Amino acid sequence: MPLPLNLNLLRSLEALLETRNLTRSADKLGLTQSAMSRHLVQLRAQFHDPLLLREGQRFVLTERAEELRLGLKTVLEQVERLYQPPQFDPAVCEREFSFAGSDYLAEYMLPDILDQVLPQAPNMRLKFLPWQAGRFDMLVDGSADLVSTIADEIPDNIYGKSLGQDQPLCVMANDHPLRGKSALKQDDYLAWPHARVSSASDKDGFVDVQLAQNGLARQVRIATPYFVSALSIVSRSQMLLTLPEHLAVRFQRQFPVCAKPMPFIDYTYRYWLLWHGRADKDPAHRWFRGHVFDALHHSIHGVSNYAGDA
Repeated sequence: MPLPLNLNLLRSLEALLETRNLTRSADKLGLTQSAMSRHLVQLRAQFHDPLLLREGQRFVLTERAEELRLGLKTVLEQVERLYQPPQFDPAVCEREFSFAGSDYLAEYMLPDILDQVLPQAPNMRLKFLPWQAGRFDMLVDGSADLVSTIADEIPDNIYGKSLGQDQPLCVMANDHPLRGKSALKQDDYLAWPHARVSSASDKDGFVDVQLAQNGLARQVRIATPYFVSALSIVSRSQMLLTLPEHLAVRFQRQFPVCAKPMPFIDYTYRYWLLWHGRADKDPAHRWFRGHVFDALHHSIHGVSNYAGDA
């Protein structure tokens, strides 16, 4: 029965056919002469041919060996290419990436991402998708290549990199009756109606969960999928809005609102850049998500850089 042919045997065959000498073939591959002799025995059994015949002080190739020599180099080059990591050149990349996130990210940080990506990959295309909390199936089915989101738990086969964390604050109009308080009590929070942002990552669902554990509930009067809409409503009403600290700090510069701690709620927002495991080693994806991470991490609008800006 023929012996199984492996890559090491093919390399030995190439060296033997090239040098036609056991000693030089062994030296070329860093083997002992006895190891090369064993390889020749296995090769002869595999191909049912002596391959090299001794004539005096030298070896000559059989006709079968000559046939193998002509195609062997090409075969080995093709096999070696299988083991080489794929190359990626952003300058010639025409791939479309889909990136999901909130309307806040699209409005304030998407330009930072484009500033990172487009100068190096002018032909790359980017499709931004609205993200709904918990929709990890978008990564699973490939409709989104990458997502920036808040997540308490990350499913199996979803890979990620942390972007940071912060705490919830309660946002209200500058003329709200609660504006003079340094921090809100639970009774304060429950005494007034609420607005909430209903799209993207879940920004305040944990509030309802913690309140419900004590048999309590807040009065949500309006749910809107847009941050700017929610802030406009809150700034001209007596509604309250629960937001992550870095968003509350930023929006105080854009709207006539203020933000107060709510120590009766125990929660930490954890921000992630997430992708599916199948793309983890893909060179183009690695390049793209690396630049997206850098843009989000260094953006003045991100969670990493808001401290001290209020």
